Amino acid sequence: MDDLYDRIGRFLADHRLSPDPAHYSFAYQILTEPNGTIAQAVDRLSDGRVRLTARDIEKLGVGATGEAPASEPGVVALRQDDIAEAMADGADRLVAQTQAQVEGFAMMVRAMHDETRGFGRDLEQSAAAIVRQPDIEGIDEIARVTGAMIARIHDAEKRLARATDETDDLREKLAEAHLAARRDPLTALPNRRAFDEAFAGRDTSRGVWCLAVCDIDRFKRVNDEHGHAVGDRVLSVVGHTIAEACGEHLVVRHGGEEFAVLIGPTTLAKAAALIELARTAVAAKRFRNRDTDRSLGAVTMSVGITTIRDGETGEQAFVRADQLLYAAKTAGRNQVVAG
Repeated sequence: MDDLYDRIGRFLADHRLSPDPAHYSFAYQILTEPNGTIAQAVDRLSDGRVRLTARDIEKLGVGATGEAPASEPGVVALRQDDIAEAMADGADRLVAQTQAQVEGFAMMVRAMHDETRGFGRDLEQSAAAIVRQPDIEGIDEIARVTGAMIARIHDAEKRLARATDETDDLREKLAEAHLAARRDPLTALPNRRAFDEAFAGRDTSRGVWCLAVCDIDRFKRVNDEHGHAVGDRVLSVVGHTIAEACGEHLVVRHGGEEFAVLIGPTTLAKAAALIELARTAVAAKRFRNRDTDRSLGAVTMSVGITTIRDGETGEQAFVRADQLLYAAKTAGRNQVVAG
């Protein structure tokens, strides 16, 4: 990972790009996908040149915001979500790397603590035995030197004990950071990163898994009429209502007003019945604006749910579930469409 960071840094320096998120993500995608569309375009543009120009980067669809120009709909571009995800990937790998280093340091400190504690105890016992032999020549000097050594060992033990405590505290904080990277800060539900990891780690030998994509109907109206603070509360309540209805199955806030549910192992019919309970529970909620006591009206959601096929990526399954979600919206919203 350190090598990748170094390569990204060199790339930015070589092309005189500032280290803002859009440029970082631009370099990250090129270096991690050397055969990708953007990397190939960079090779063509930079052929025979020392570096890319700002205009070259704009041609690739990556400007100050990391978004494609509206006039070039066919261009490959990086969205803000992609930039944030790339940055989060880098931070998460750094946390994991630091965790491994701290674990190794903690083991070393504990071993040193145990060894010095045993050595200090043995030295004290030996010193006590020597003092009981007054006829030994130079006993006073031996006692003085031994006493100084014991004092230093006790001091070292205290410092090692403090280092052990501090290391344990750091390990806890790193574990919290690792967990926070997989939590949506608004709803406290797992996020897209947690979904991707769960999707990759699911046990397909136990049976079929299903993916449901849930989207709050006409959510823009809630924000427009009642404000984003009210919209945030609606998002949180809807997310937790889905999670309560789905029990042990993973419910994540996938982005915006969209939630994804990984259900399994089970049949599509059972998964659809479960998500129908979640849809019904959301529709039964009665939301009011706390500040004005005004009713928000009906808050419902549409859902597309599908079976995850063998060898299929999360993105492929999500595209199909999203198409079913669109069908639910087209058919009148507030319903589940399975396929």
